Amino acid sequence: MAAKENAGTVHVAKASSRNLPISTKHSVEISRFLRYKSTSEAKRLLEGVVAKLQAVPFVRFNSDMGHKKGMSAGRYPVKAAACFLRLVNSVEKNAENIGLNTESLKIVKLLANKASTPMTGRRFRGSSKRSHIEIEVKEMEKAKSKKKVSKKAAAPVKKEEVAKEAKESGAAEVVQDNNNNKQSGES
Repeated sequence: MAAKENAGTVHVAKASSRNLPISTKHSVEISRFLRYKSTSEAKRLLEGVVAKLQAVPFVRFNSDMGHKKGMSAGRYPVKAAACFLRLVNSVEKNAENIGLNTESLKIVKLLANKASTPMTGRRFRGSSKRSHIEIEVKEMEKAKSKKKVSKKAAAPVKKEEVAKEAKESGAAEVVQDNNNNKQSGES
């Protein structure tokens, strides 16, 4: 019931995942890579990362990292990309559930935070990697087409055309008197 009542007013869908066993650094870089893209483009890019065809450019966490084709530093974070792909699919389903057009969704908020790190092991304890991910998409309106202004409509109006129109309307004498006064003043 609530989904049908809000269908006309809500244009935002959200989804989040908590305590994912993926690297926070990889999550931050993937978030930066996908932010402000459409969901269809984000899914295509993530599928490319999982198949190791598309590398994710690393901008912040890139020390001692090799170059990839078409970018300076990058990697193929397959595990993290698979989690992001599940989250993008989830937010698309959420948007469809509240009545948004899934073809015109754009990612407006995508962030990754570090989660609590549980200690694992007994004698030689170590912490495991955990991350929280949040995504928010917004339905974008189609761009309105602007009317083209022709050069003829924007061209200045000539005095002869004004005089012709004035003559037709009955004010020809006033226009001619003004032209005669200007010519006599110039001489």
